[in-house]
Amino acid sequence: MSHITIEGLDEAIEMIKKVGELPQKCVNRAAKKGIQIAKQDAKNGRWVDQTGYLRKAIKEKAEKTKIKAKKVYDLWPDPNYNDVFVKISKNGKRAYYPASVEYGFKTKSGGYSPGFKTLYNSVTDNKNRIEKVIINTLTDEIDKL
Repeated sequence: MSHITIEGLDEAIEMIKKVGELPQKCVNRAAKKGIQIAKQDAKNGRWVDQTGYLRKAIKEKAEKTKIKAKKVYDLWPDPNYNDVFVKISKNGKRAYYPASVEYGFKTKSGGYSPGFKTLYNSVTDNKNRIEKVIINTLTDEIDKL
């Protein structure tokens, strides 16, 4: 029977334990850098924004989670601009302009005007870039530990 010794195994085990206890601030930084790429792409826009409010209103919002070492950001229109975006029709229906631009809307004649899917596409089109930035940031943060 042969005996195998691996040098540095103790250090590798220690490193794996440290990664398992990754501080929340490391995860926050990585997720924040990733969402910034999507935010910039969305602000550069694929739609005509005559007033500029849609571009100004794009903000990242962190989801609340109870799971440690997890951070999820979403792109949302800033609620501070609701006075500009929310309109009430003659029928009393509430229309939210950013949702109409993103997802589309029904026209008066019964047709459908498709949305631009700007926020969705800003994330999906840059998926590889976002993943690389998150991985590089996490790698740098782990190296600092």
